Amino acid sequence: MNQSKISRYSEAGVDIDKGNELVSRIKKIVEPTFGRGVLTDIGGFSGLYAIGSDQFNDPVLVSSTDGVGTKLNIAKLCNKHETIGIDLVAMCVNDIAVGGAKPLFFLDYLAVGKLDIDTTSDIIKGIAAGCKISRCSLIGGETAEMPGIYREGDYDLAGFVVGIAERDKIIDGSDIKVGDQIIGLASSGLHSNGYSLVRKICFEELGLTVDHHMAEFGCTLGEELLKPTRIYSESLLNLTKNFKVSGLVHITGGGFIDNIPRILPQGSRAIIHCESWKIPPIFDFLQEKGTITPQEMYRTFNMGIGMVVIVDEDILEDVMQQLTALGETPFHIGKITARPKKPKSPQIEIDCF
Repeated sequence: MNQSKISRYSEAGVDIDKGNELVSRIKKIVEPTFGRGVLTDIGGFSGLYAIGSDQFNDPVLVSSTDGVGTKLNIAKLCNKHETIGIDLVAMCVNDIAVGGAKPLFFLDYLAVGKLDIDTTSDIIKGIAAGCKISRCSLIGGETAEMPGIYREGDYDLAGFVVGIAERDKIIDGSDIKVGDQIIGLASSGLHSNGYSLVRKICFEELGLTVDHHMAEFGCTLGEELLKPTRIYSESLLNLTKNFKVSGLVHITGGGFIDNIPRILPQGSRAIIHCESWKIPPIFDFLQEKGTITPQEMYRTFNMGIGMVVIVDEDILEDVMQQLTALGETPFHIGKITARPKKPKSPQIEIDCF
């Protein structure tokens, strides 16, 4: 008897055959990311990764999980899903890079209202591209078709990375001292934070569309907003091989104001000089059109600096030169001073407000 291709489950909105077809399609996308530690193929119940006992003396596993937030809405409006996966990888691997960890493997979770194989393949291509940039193996993931939770065309995306670091080389900010200098590494734009406010200003208040050409940016609004988050992990790993880095900060949600104090010793303060780097036009545009205060800007957005590196003053110039050689755009943006002994004295001072 021939089995009907229509099942009760597909009538309810979940198509198992499409899911199986997707797995077959993405294998060719994922396999080029495999490092030598990968022991399993895509499609199993779990992913196996061998650390290798000869690489570390006292290894520590370092993990992080994150999403892309409402930047996903921009991808949907533009009908362009090839780069959103790079954002996903970047948000995770940049977080473990600040501890001095090398990313080993990555997994993703994609929840959709109705599975579209082409869109999902594009998303996975972006994740694979991000894994190649960060030299991280994409060893598995989950695609969940959830009608009733998500509308058709909607999706959400989460990522999970596991990395490794030598215990005595973990960077946690405890070595930061008065006199250390602060380097900022240029971002590629907004990265993946503040998009709820961006969408409110651009679409609700200004009535713009993603196809609107923006002379300020030299591209459409959608193209500017979809610029993928920069991945810093390889540059930072190379840097820490040659120089002692006192602290690293990933500038994400919370901007400068919330993120930099997270690694500062209690008695220290970061002084940031706003005029020390050129702020990209997107931030000036949002501040002006949205009538946003400088304090709110520096607490919501990265303001053109996606990563902060704190080093001893004696090696500042050498570190700047190596970062440039590694393809980064570094700026000397501030220094570490003693924290004033006043009640509720902030651990960060930004000199433009």
